[in-house]
Amino acid sequence: MAIRLDHGTDELIEVHDINVTPFIDVMLVLLIIFMVAAPLATVDVPVDLPASTAQPQQRPPKPVYVTIKADGSLDIGDSPVTRSALPSALASATGGDKDQRVFLRGDKAVAYGQVMEVMNALRDAGYLKVALVGMETRDAR
Repeated sequence: MAIRLDHGTDELIEVHDINVTPFIDVMLVLLIIFMVAAPLATVDVPVDLPASTAQPQQRPPKPVYVTIKADGSLDIGDSPVTRSALPSALASATGGDKDQRVFLRGDKAVAYGQVMEVMNALRDAGYLKVALVGMETRDAR
């Protein structure tokens, strides 16, 4: 803050200080918005993924996740789906785009045969781009 000590003249003096209080207020509001919105942007289906040492790939902007839970039930995103309704639910999730990559997540406790059944159902529905999702480990190269 600038203080004018000479009160003898009516000349205006420029103040070269920047008021940073509004800037700080805006930054704090943005911080709170991002802290609230970030946890909502993730898929919240609890699944115990196996570890992988593969190089992590870049994620698309709106990925479609098909999750096989430990009890064998299926989820697309956060919503549960039956195996018979899988093709129609995938069509609505992808907007009918069969070239879109589908990310398949399976719990460690799921048998390999169940994973292959779901992959066959995806292939029969016309989704040939299937990516398997695993937990990243520290020694990924």
